[in-house]
Amino acid sequence: MTIATTEQDGAQRLAALRAEYDSFRARGLALDMTRGKPCAEQLDLSLGLLDGFGREFKAADGTDCRNYGVVEGLPEARALFAELLEVEPAQIVVGGNSSLALMHDVIVQALLKGTTGGPAWYGQKPKFLCPSPGYDRHFAICERYAIEMLPVAMRGDGPDMDEVERLVASDASLKGMWCVPRYSNPGGVVYSRQVVERLAAMRTAAPDFRILWDNAYAVHHLVDDPPPLANLIAACAAAGNPDRAIAFTSTSKITFAGAGIAALASSVANVRHLVAGLSIQTIGHDKLSQLRHARFFGDAAGVAAHMRKHAAILKPKFEAVTAILAERLGGKGVATWSNPAGGYFVSLDTPDGCAARVVKMADEAGVKLTKAGATYPYGKDPRDRNIRLAPSFPPLAQVRQAMELVAICVEIAALERASA
Repeated sequence: MTIATTEQDGAQRLAALRAEYDSFRARGLALDMTRGKPCAEQLDLSLGLLDGFGREFKAADGTDCRNYGVVEGLPEARALFAELLEVEPAQIVVGGNSSLALMHDVIVQALLKGTTGGPAWYGQKPKFLCPSPGYDRHFAICERYAIEMLPVAMRGDGPDMDEVERLVASDASLKGMWCVPRYSNPGGVVYSRQVVERLAAMRTAAPDFRILWDNAYAVHHLVDDPPPLANLIAACAAAGNPDRAIAFTSTSKITFAGAGIAALASSVANVRHLVAGLSIQTIGHDKLSQLRHARFFGDAAGVAAHMRKHAAILKPKFEAVTAILAERLGGKGVATWSNPAGGYFVSLDTPDGCAARVVKMADEAGVKLTKAGATYPYGKDPRDRNIRLAPSFPPLAQVRQAMELVAICVEIAALERASA
């Protein structure tokens, strides 16, 4: 630790930091950086969706979108998502407003009715691999349905594939794996082509092994030249495992977070299997919303143009986070953090044993952060060091205030731990 050269220096620095912290507490802040929500300015970008249809409610194939039917989604909505996810429209299912709901339904259907050509997972004591740090809502689905979670370390290009391959080859109860392949939550990692190809081709003891490919940030770039992501569905088909991958995405952080549309993509066989289950629980999702979105964007180029407007709003907030961390903590040996090219989060690593202390101190001074441990299965970070930062929702001035406080808390916690 290079934060102080002597014990006296450390004590003096700690006293100065505590005075700064008390000054923040006195401000009575009430800032929230717990979740990656779009801000009002981002939501305003999609107000054109509310302009209405006039009197034209029919889809391209003549479907009256006010009525029942078309469980798999409107043709134009399927075509839009097919272009975004680099598959054929027949490989797409367009659902309601939530990709998380589609993931939940896929898991529950596998538990109760099995996968394409496979028996129900229920009674087999299924397990899932969970690259960590990862997305707490993925972990919550597994915990809800007693699916045992096995954490796998994240590297700079994706999960530790040596460990992944070792585990799936030897354990038939390992039925699946969560992945956020582009701008991973929270680390901002983009899976490399090599990782994608190994995931597609690896030998699994379970013939019905599934990769739930949550491509939530497929188009959420902060840079002009974003890193590429290989097509897992195509790679699985080429490797002779066409049913292995099920990809998910949505417009939740593209248009209206609570009123967008979601989609999954997979093999045609998987799509048929999943639509058979969906058709039991619904006679069709909100086709008016699908039609609105298809007309609003037109094609993937329309989505890309829209997302450049999002980036103009988000990029200064992300730059503020990393700049303040660098200014306050750089070179002190007390923290590392991601500098993502897209997505919604910055991942901050404190010294071991300090994350929960930092989150508690920040909360007591008026800045709410995601709970320490949330980025690991069962909410337990074995090293108590990772904190997910979500700068999208607060105004830029509040992001700066929050990060000044977070940096102070990190340094205090590190000094306290070093002196102990």
